Amino acid sequence: MKKLFTMLVVAVFAFTINASAQEISFGAKAGLNLASINGDDADDANFDGRTSFHVGAVVNIGIGEFFAVQPEVVYSAQGFTAEEEGVDVTGKLDYLNIPVLADFTIAEGLSLQGGPQFGFNITSEAEADGETEDIDDVESVDVAAGIGAQYKLPALGLFFQARYVIGLSDVVSDFDGKNANLSLSVGWFFN
Repeated sequence: MKKLFTMLVVAVFAFTINASAQEISFGAKAGLNLASINGDDADDANFDGRTSFHVGAVVNIGIGEFFAVQPEVVYSAQGFTAEEEGVDVTGKLDYLNIPVLADFTIAEGLSLQGGPQFGFNITSEAEADGETEDIDDVESVDVAAGIGAQYKLPALGLFFQARYVIGLSDVVSDFDGKNANLSLSVGWFFN
């Protein structure tokens, strides 16, 4: 997995160097997460969603008139909620996510996006009745795929995103449960 991550970073930098004659925009974003865990074991455990937030940095690298690559680095608070023996439990699974998205412009300011996302687990804990304990055996890397849309307001730098990311790898070893996250974002391209 480390080799894959290293190759991904090298590819992003290669795109940046090769796209130097093209438009490169840097930005920041923040927004709402509607996260959950999906899978047979997660369904049996009656997991519900966790509503939280994300914040991060964005680079849009123009490759052509209608195509760009958009890597991001995003802190994303994800997880689940559940009720266990009458007690509300919040599972906090927070990640540093790195999506690398193909960005296809379909109308002025509007683009469709899709691509892989690699998440690195930062927090894995359960909170109930004011007490917190670690969740054991959470995988350190989460591999996922995302699809969504982005709208950039012409000449203002303001942009809006809606994205759905579905996990391709289990959150916990020997447990059929994958991350799923619907995110709504607002951001600003600085140039």
